[in-house]
Amino acid sequence: MKILLLSSAYNGLTQRVHIELLQCGHTVSIEVAINEQTMLEGVQLFKPDIIICPFLKHRIPESIWRHYVCVVVHPGIKGDRGASSIDWAIQNQEAEWGVTALQAAAEMDAGDIWATATFKMRPDTKSSVYSVEVTEAAVKVVLQTLDRFQDACFKPEPLDYNNPDVHGQLRPNMQQQDRRIDWQVDSTDTILDKIRAADGSPGVVDTLFGNDYYLYGATREITLGESHLGDPGELLATRLGAICRATSDGAIWLSHLKRKATNGDKPTLKLPAAMVLGEKIKDLPEIPISIYHSTPNTFREIWYEEKNSVGYLHFDFHNGAMSTEQCLRLRDAVIEVRNRPTRVLVLIGGRSTWSNGVHLNVIEAADNPAEESWHNINAIDDLILAILNTTTKITVAAVHGNAGAGGVPFALACDKVCVRSGAVFNCHYKSMGLYGSEYWTYSLPKRVGYEKSLEITEGCLPMGMQEAKQIGLIDFIIPELLTAFDNKVEIMVETLAQSNNYEKILESKVLRRSHDEFIKPLKVYRQEELRHMREDFYKANSPYHPARKQFVYKMPATETPERLAHHRQFDRNDNSVLSLRERNGSPVALIQSVN
Repeated sequence: MKILLLSSAYNGLTQRVHIELLQCGHTVSIEVAINEQTMLEGVQLFKPDIIICPFLKHRIPESIWRHYVCVVVHPGIKGDRGASSIDWAIQNQEAEWGVTALQAAAEMDAGDIWATATFKMRPDTKSSVYSVEVTEAAVKVVLQTLDRFQDACFKPEPLDYNNPDVHGQLRPNMQQQDRRIDWQVDSTDTILDKIRAADGSPGVVDTLFGNDYYLYGATREITLGESHLGDPGELLATRLGAICRATSDGAIWLSHLKRKATNGDKPTLKLPAAMVLGEKIKDLPEIPISIYHSTPNTFREIWYEEKNSVGYLHFDFHNGAMSTEQCLRLRDAVIEVRNRPTRVLVLIGGRSTWSNGVHLNVIEAADNPAEESWHNINAIDDLILAILNTTTKITVAAVHGNAGAGGVPFALACDKVCVRSGAVFNCHYKSMGLYGSEYWTYSLPKRVGYEKSLEITEGCLPMGMQEAKQIGLIDFIIPELLTAFDNKVEIMVETLAQSNNYEKILESKVLRRSHDEFIKPLKVYRQEELRHMREDFYKANSPYHPARKQFVYKMPATETPERLAHHRQFDRNDNSVLSLRERNGSPVALIQSVN
């Protein structure tokens, strides 16, 4: 079928649906819903069989939904309506939630139901639940909808609140007054739910030192909370950029803040909390934490554990962004634990995001963004070099969440890459105006060859794990989620550590690395990459700086990129719209169209 994805942004969910539809053999084009005119243009140019809306904040014009079946993916159970569905579900501690495919109609979220799927809620942030459970359920309902759309006998179900299986309701948009924290009364659990329900957008507004800030990244703190060192709302300590704050019955850590802009202020950024508050918290004690700290009820970004000759190095950075300091701390951890008496070292990233490379928000906030960019890229190169030079054991990347930009070669630096089946890779830098580093010119061609590497990095398109496995980019696909994923990884790596062929596998790795180093040393790859990156960072007319600003300040798109909107691609010679066969043809044609 010809399917148009109409979405307010090409976000993670839209990317995943796009990948799944292509994998099913459909012809897919994308239109970013900028305004009514662009939506109408996109539909008229593409003339789809059906329109799917994975992430839509705009109302679909009646001139579209009257003439096309438009299915909106709503992150709520049957009968749920409103723009704050997951926010209310988390804050109200719902045990089960879901995703429903609704046909667009005059009344928002009140159209006929094509499909629905439910999942158990877990105590985590809105962004994490959206990236994992909501995305998996959304893929199910989209595929089920398309099957039913092709069944002439199927009729979608009208929304009827008298049906016993309709448990949702129309909820108002959640306002800051609904999220407001009363530090004197609210329990730690209540505060955690409120902040998680607003993380990563819009955040919970609260007052510190007479100014209003949005709060993000809440983690329970057991030890400080039990010692009752402060009054509710009082700041107690800092750790690795986070701040600890007393509650009525304990304490929590807040990893990030964003100052609330007032009229006339320039836009503000979400940044590490201690960085935002600066001198205001200079007298707070900094409480260190070891990577061997075993208690999860505290703020930690890197931790390590061992079992059965396997070392597990965990890292979980907010939104997958890795600042200069975070890269260097993780590098030091790799260097330390690779000397442990283990046979396999597993790197395990966050649930929703493995890594997205350098920290663009911290870079943007620096006095000299070009200089901070240079420090950050060298720090992540140092981290990856430490992994590539680990020759005394087998290294494994356990990738549960999505990876983008430098996060992909970060994973490829390991000997084996195990990925959750629903993860998405964005193996490119060009859309950010960068050549890229992280030794990608070594690790990517080594796995997929030069021509495929060029196609991937120039095409600037997301990649699903089926394709990644088919071309040799990754080694293993694991369909399980969350703890089940971790358990499967554990079985695999412990089997590897106890294998009779382990010594041969390790010897082969050492010989291969020695051979590669002889042919072209890693320092040469790095020098070549950084030569391009220095130019991208420091030249006056570099596209990197405006692209970075647009990204970190979440400036709305003004057009749909041609690489996504195939219906807007034009032949360079005669300005006519390319045929579908030409547009979906060879990779070379795709790269040429992007360039």
